[in-house]
This record gives sequence, C-alpha cells and structure tokens, in this order.
Amino acid sequence: MIHPPTPKWPSRAALANRLSTGLASFAASQRPLPGVALDAARETLVMQMVASIRRFDYIAILLKRPIDAARADPASEQFDPERAAILHMRAGRIDEAIWLVFLATHFGKHPSRGWQMLRDVYSGLGAKPWEWERVSKSPAAFRAWLTKHSGAVGGGFGNHRKYESINGDRPSGTGAAVESYVAWIGPTRSHQRRFAELVREGGNDPHAIFEHFYRTMTVARFGRLGRFDFLCMLGRLGLAPISPGRAYLTGATGPLRGARLLVGGDPEAPLREPSLEALLIELDGDIRVGMQVMEDSLCNWQKSPIRFIHFKG
Repeated sequence: MIHPPTPKWPSRAALANRLSTGLASFAASQRPLPGVALDAARETLVMQMVASIRRFDYIAILLKRPIDAARADPASEQFDPERAAILHMRAGRIDEAIWLVFLATHFGKHPSRGWQMLRDVYSGLGAKPWEWERVSKSPAAFRAWLTKHSGAVGGGFGNHRKYESINGDRPSGTGAAVESYVAWIGPTRSHQRRFAELVREGGNDPHAIFEHFYRTMTVARFGRLGRFDFLCMLGRLGLAPISPGRAYLTGATGPLRGARLLVGGDPEAPLREPSLEALLIELDGDIRVGMQVMEDSLCNWQKSPIRFIHFKG
C-alpha cells in the first residue's frame, strides 16, 4: 500500500500524491528505486520535489507582479538582484538584466546577510555602480578596484559559493571570474548578440541549446554548479531559450550522491553518471518535474533522506 505524503503545503497535496504514486509505479514496473523503498524516504523525496517546484514557481510569480523600483537601486537596502534583473528586462536593458543574474549566481545569497556582498560590489561601495557598460569596457579597472577595496566589502558568499574569494588579483577571485565572463560574451559586449550566436550554433531545441551554452561557458570559478545555476536562471527568466535536458551529474556532489542513493540505495554506490542521467530522464518521463527540480531535490534529499528539512537557499 502506498502511503500518501503528509501535506506540508495543503495546496500542493495533489501534486505530492501524484509524485509519490509516480515514483512507486516506476520502481514497481520499470526499475527498482531502493532509495525510496521505505515510505518515509519516498515521502521525503517527494516533499523536496514539491519544495523545489515552489521555489522555481516563485520566479514565475515575480515575472507577473509589480516590482518596486528600489529593488533595482544598489543604494537602497531593498535592492534585490533577481527582482532588479526583471525590472531591467522589462525596460529593455537586457545586458544589465543578464549581468545581474551572473552576479547573483557568482555571489549567491548569504544565509544571514542576504545580498550585501553583491550590493557592496555592484554599487561600488556607494560611490559609482559597476554596471555592465562600465565593467565590460574595462574589466581590468574592476579588478583593480576590487583589489583596493575588497577589505571594505561586507556580507558573504552564499552556500553554493562559499569557497570563493572577493579579492581582485587572485586567480580564484571575483576579479578573475568577471574578467573571463566579459571575454566569454565577446568584443561586442552584447549579451543578445552572443546569445543569438550560441542559439544558432546550438540548434532549435531548448535542451540542445542549453547543452551548447553549458559547454562553451569557459568562465573562471564557474564550474559545473555555477554554470548550471546561471543558465537555469536565464531560462526561467526568459532571457535565453534554454532548459536542461539532463541533470549534469559529472562534477556534481550532492545531486550525484542523491541519484546514487535513489538508484543504488547508497550515496556511494558505484554507479556512473551517464547511466544515472539516462535513468533520471526516463523517470522524469513519468513524473514530469523537469531536470532543474530533479537536480535540486536530489541534492537536498540526500542530506536528510528520511526526514524532510526545508532548505531555502
């Protein structure tokens, strides 16, 4: 007997029941999923999937809502780079919108200090903002500014970026990331032109185009996780016609452990990434959550497989 998940979010109870039934049906008829053989484990994974869907739905909600202009003002304590990106997008300032998505991905949101680090850097510590036009004209000047002022920058990196350095002159620092990002966009300094080029090269399928963006994005400090997060956000905001068609497990940590736990019953199970990705694609054909949700929920689930913990970062 399949026990339906406890509805943490009553409005999502039907979704949770559908996912639980789908997981159990897949495991019974297509491929055993020992990681969710226990009701508690299946319920926990389902709740992580629902939590991921809710997080991603929030962006869709923001796209429809009025947003206060203060959200795009780095001098305001209300500044929020994601809402700012939407405001710039609505005003046709596509370069600035995508630049802010890049910065939001690079810095991340600190659990207690929020976007302070990004805000301090983007605002030039309140002196003169490092907007895309200024940075892209002279990334070397930006690196020099960081080297001089990094000690005055407050806040901290988000959980996904906690091993980064704010220093401008280090190969592992923000300066190197920004300089290589400007180089990736290219001499026109136009995101729209660069993205149009990548779309032509990638084809007419959002998954294939995502793959091409992912493979060509050679930006310092943007490994597997940075690229995946950045490109997924571009797709959710409608800034690029892309969506991931697989979970990109090579180079992953949490999502790979989660996939191995699901399929092998052990986060250290000796299962290779290509076979796991193929199975996740097959599973998603049944439960239809999409690879962003699959990747995110498996990562969070493996941290606590039989007791739901709501991770908000």
